[in-house]
Amino acid sequence: MAANLTSGNFQSYDPGHGIRIIQGLKADVVMLQEMNYGDDSPAAMEAFMTRLDAGYFWSRGTGTIPNGVLSKYPIADAGEWPDPYTGTRGFAWALIDLPGPRDLFVVSVHLLTANPTTRNNEAISIINRLDTNVAPHELLVIGGDYNTDTWDEPVFVTLSARIVTDAGFPPPTDQNGNDGTSGNRSKPYDHVQVSACLLNMQLDAGIVFDSRVYTPLSDVPPIEYGDSEAPNMQHMAVVKDFVIRP
Repeated sequence: MAANLTSGNFQSYDPGHGIRIIQGLKADVVMLQEMNYGDDSPAAMEAFMTRLDAGYFWSRGTGTIPNGVLSKYPIADAGEWPDPYTGTRGFAWALIDLPGPRDLFVVSVHLLTANPTTRNNEAISIINRLDTNVAPHELLVIGGDYNTDTWDEPVFVTLSARIVTDAGFPPPTDQNGNDGTSGNRSKPYDHVQVSACLLNMQLDAGIVFDSRVYTPLSDVPPIEYGDSEAPNMQHMAVVKDFVIRP
């Protein structure tokens, strides 16, 4: 799941709307943006995990609105690659120890709103880091808030060097067929995109989750109808399902 789900006045998960969405969707791996809670201390992060009550291992980057990774499987290694275009967050990565012989390399990103050129430059930096640190045959997912205004931005071409950005399935949508994930549902900001070997294990196109659209909400407790329209709710969650084979 890609999840930029902070709400309230401080780009934080404290108000609880995003927490309920994460709880209800039960993702095994979450690429989290704006990972702020309480005073952001290690104790506050542990309190965040306790409130989520989902058994997540976690890693968190640096900055005022850091990226992070949550995983129901152990995190074997984790770190952060600097974003050369901002100091407010980096590219948080984690190596997840899946059951069986294969591990999953995850990169949680939050690209800038500045313009398509800057986002593409950030993507170039990510690709350079991957080429240095992650073998081409590894299971790889890049996800989070790309802040992309359209599907034809150059960032997708750049990232396609390591992940499949335009093949296999149509984009995830909500139950009304809307693929927009921005707060006003007009732009495809958020993504979960994977390497070709992982694409072969994908079950379906995935879903853009909007609590005002999804039915029946009784299937995803404790999510409430108004969570996706909470004050200053950032974006909609994006979920894709995979069956990992050895």
